Amino acid sequence: MHLHKYEKIWLTFGIGSLIVFLSVLGYGAFWQGTHPQSHGVTVDPNNIESYEAFKPENLGLTQVDDDKYIVNIAASAFYYDLGKDEEGNSVKHIRIPKGSTVLFQVATKDVVHGFNVAGTNVNMMVEPGYVSSLETVMNKPGTYTIVCNEYCGIGHHLMYATLEVYE
Repeated sequence: MHLHKYEKIWLTFGIGSLIVFLSVLGYGAFWQGTHPQSHGVTVDPNNIESYEAFKPENLGLTQVDDDKYIVNIAASAFYYDLGKDEEGNSVKHIRIPKGSTVLFQVATKDVVHGFNVAGTNVNMMVEPGYVSSLETVMNKPGTYTIVCNEYCGIGHHLMYATLEVYE
């Protein structure tokens, strides 16, 4: 079989690209320990309250140190449950001091949701049966909208909250 010069060049380029791609993927997965979100913590989607972080009294913002916070959120059809305030009303707004390290932990009991703090690097897919978590430092003051960026049904546009980073 005779291969034309240009066929040899393109075959070499294609095979070389494949080798580079698989090498980068292997390096990230095995040497750096990069794994998909499903490799994380699991929770019973029918009873996320059995997981300590998602019990009703533990939802919302919790300060764990001078500049460290945890935000536990239970996502469900068209609603982010950030807990209740002193009067028993649903919390839709949380405040965090500038420079704080924040661990966001989110679980859902129904369908796939998104969790995005618009204007920051916080962006997760929330799948039933898994706890999605991301730790970040909130360095830029402002008010940010927390939105569901995965279509979850007819009331998808109602699924939002706000996060204020203050000085």
